Amino acid sequence: MVPGNAARAARAARAAWIVAATPLSAQQSSPPEGFAPGSVAAEQSFEQRLFAVPDTASARRMSFDLARVPHMAGTRAQAATRDYVMGQLRAWGLETWAKEYLVYLPQPETVAAWLFAGAGTRAAPLRLDLPEPPLPGTPRLVTRAPQIPTFNAYSADGDVTAEVVYVNYGLIEDYKTLDSLGISVSGKIAIARYGRSFRGIKAREAERHGAAGLVIYSDPQEDGYFRGDVYPDGPMRPAGGVQRGSILNENGDPTTPGYASAPGARRVPEESLALPRIPVIPMSYGNAGRILERLKGPSVPQSWQGALAFRYHVGPGPARARLKVKTERGARAMHPIWNTFGMIRGTRYPDQWLVVGGHRDAWGPGARDNISGTVTVLEVARAFATLAQQGIRPARTLVFATWDAEEWGLIGSTEWAEELEDSLRAHVVAYVNEDGTFSGQSFSGAASPSLKPLIRAATRVVPDPEGAGTVYEEWLRGHQGDTAALTLGNLGGGSDFAPFYHHLGIPAGGIGFDGPEGIYHSAYDSYDWMSRFGDPGYKAHQAGARLVGVILARLANADILPLDYVAFGAELTRLVAQLDSGIAEKKWSVRAQGLREALGRFTGAARAFAAARDSALAAGADSARCARANAALMQVERRLTRAEGLATRPWYKSLQFASDVDNGYATVAFPSVSEAIRYGDVATVERELADLVARVDRARVALEEATAALR
Repeated sequence: MVPGNAARAARAARAAWIVAATPLSAQQSSPPEGFAPGSVAAEQSFEQRLFAVPDTASARRMSFDLARVPHMAGTRAQAATRDYVMGQLRAWGLETWAKEYLVYLPQPETVAAWLFAGAGTRAAPLRLDLPEPPLPGTPRLVTRAPQIPTFNAYSADGDVTAEVVYVNYGLIEDYKTLDSLGISVSGKIAIARYGRSFRGIKAREAERHGAAGLVIYSDPQEDGYFRGDVYPDGPMRPAGGVQRGSILNENGDPTTPGYASAPGARRVPEESLALPRIPVIPMSYGNAGRILERLKGPSVPQSWQGALAFRYHVGPGPARARLKVKTERGARAMHPIWNTFGMIRGTRYPDQWLVVGGHRDAWGPGARDNISGTVTVLEVARAFATLAQQGIRPARTLVFATWDAEEWGLIGSTEWAEELEDSLRAHVVAYVNEDGTFSGQSFSGAASPSLKPLIRAATRVVPDPEGAGTVYEEWLRGHQGDTAALTLGNLGGGSDFAPFYHHLGIPAGGIGFDGPEGIYHSAYDSYDWMSRFGDPGYKAHQAGARLVGVILARLANADILPLDYVAFGAELTRLVAQLDSGIAEKKWSVRAQGLREALGRFTGAARAFAAARDSALAAGADSARCARANAALMQVERRLTRAEGLATRPWYKSLQFASDVDNGYATVAFPSVSEAIRYGDVATVERELADLVARVDRARVALEEATAALR
């Protein structure tokens, strides 16, 4: 085909796409990236058929079935969710298998707390009732079924009695404030509110400052009555609600750090595990208020004041508390977990895989976190399986995963990624993660910058779950028409994308619809809550499945992978300013200009590739050239990893983003450099900048190889 004819064909394909897409939405959209003109109509037809499958009734039924009872990892109830998911996948005709690992999950035997109202040793203790209470007006299964104990996974055993000190959120800077007030937590029990950081960081900092124990509670200012009506009258946390959760500050089974918990694997001795050494207990704000209202000492800084109905004081004392924790140890602490998988083999590129996953385990019934994500993965699997039964299969292989023991420390996904590290690096194009994100009307997402344009494009063709237009139109309306505000986040910590993105360098992302909620990690995260407050019509579940389906379909069927490295290079270039700011604060002479220039070269190569891609597709590039280009594209982000990982955390091998080592959830760009700046190590900053420049240049060479393949 001559260039003029190719251009006319591309324009005709664009017009055909717009016309065909109109029934799905009023929003006209461009044809998908990465498709030859002759492939656009087939992709449009594929997506239309895919759209027809996910429905609210199916999502509702699976949510009810999977969230009937609490199903913590390592329990029989969780094994039942494995069997349910496998049964669904088999019924739909997918190839299925489960993978079992034996991992360290020390479950609680005793979790108890007492309050001594006064300082005297003769004061009678009040035993606090820690379980979440039944609530009038809720179904029996919500709060009268057997509960998972209110505990923090991986707490140390202990029985400690001491005065209490309020430490706000338990952040590094909060302890600096206490120092300025002349208050020490050494030998005391610290009480911190949830929020602003991962709970494991709160435990780490309390232990570092000498605390004998830690209480973490949910203040109503964060997710209780201060934010709205409480359950069962509204979506927020009631006075007896407790946020359970892990305090493990690493990913995967701690007895096999950095390698899989396969049969015969070497196990780190229990006494040597990198776990907290103090007892840690979560509490409701009802119980925590009993402690806090009895504290004296200095009045708190105003920013430390929560929403309980009294003035907060720092302490110490005169109130004292006793914490007692005893958990399984030795062989009794080892429990089986199960990941489940369903697969549809690709027709043209079966050795290139797209993986979509969500964790199946929960700290309660888990209707939001994460049955909503699990159901979305299953609905997408059902959609693709329905097409496969009609003889319409994707070009690339799709793998639908549900992970176990995510709540304990991303264990199921991490063990699988560590076990199959070489295969996943060789075959996985991208990973899509769905975690606790379908419980409202507000769209959000986070991804590698290379996937963000694809996600935005998908929002233009999917109807919004509640609005009259597309997800994109409602997203834009929610930001008063400001397109610059339609941002997607970068991936930090806290979910199953980490083994793929941070450990293996595989592009990853996820989407969701959120709303007000205060039932996180509690017994009240139930089908009743979801059906009344989270997603009453299950329209967000349906829209989420459609969105994920479009994202996967375009990745699976594209002639040339729709990974946008122009957007990637531009975003990382903007983020260099954060390094400049940190260096300037230190008044160092070192500069990040070399990294900015390397990213400029990278972005230039990405633009050249985009032009070559568009030209090759318009001219009808043959599949062999496309295959070579795709193989090179899959290497770009892998080349931004290094085998030795970050100095602070060797498991984190990607140098583009990581979770903040001092926060746990927040995202840090260029972590190898950013952490060296934070710790004032100018020599390491210079060395890490030079290393990063070299790796960006290696990633650029992969783009140049992709361009050469098309020419």
